Amino acid sequence: MPSFSIRVAGPADLPVLAPLFDSYRQFYEQPADLALARRFLAERLDRGESVILLAEDAEGQGLGFCQLYPTFCSVEAAPIYSLYDLFVTPPARGTGAGRELLRAAERQARADGKVRMDLTTARTNLRAQGLYESLGWVRDEIFYAYNRRVEG
Repeated sequence: MPSFSIRVAGPADLPVLAPLFDSYRQFYEQPADLALARRFLAERLDRGESVILLAEDAEGQGLGFCQLYPTFCSVEAAPIYSLYDLFVTPPARGTGAGRELLRAAERQARADGKVRMDLTTARTNLRAQGLYESLGWVRDEIFYAYNRRVEG
């Protein structure tokens, strides 16, 4: 039995979520900015633009989170989730929190009528890739991902 629980987070969870999100951004080499993290998450939650799953210990300490953005797959003509953010604090890594967050995301997607979840990860993030593949995620070998910054 894991020593943590996972649940859908809401605006009242911002004091726990914001530091986790700020740490996640720092992992991806962004400067620390707790106010920005809080504001960004508050906007997503207030507008219903994402679903955030929170892993916490028995005392309510945040161990990690997963953020799902609803979108669509035009080819399948169906709703999907983009699993954009997954983060587990360094002390909680190896406890199964990441694995359980991914399983909870799949249950949430099924409950919300999504037909698929997509995610991207850094080519160098081998630990995460191993976790995803162990849970049945399939790496896309056909399509390349591109992005372009929009200035102004």
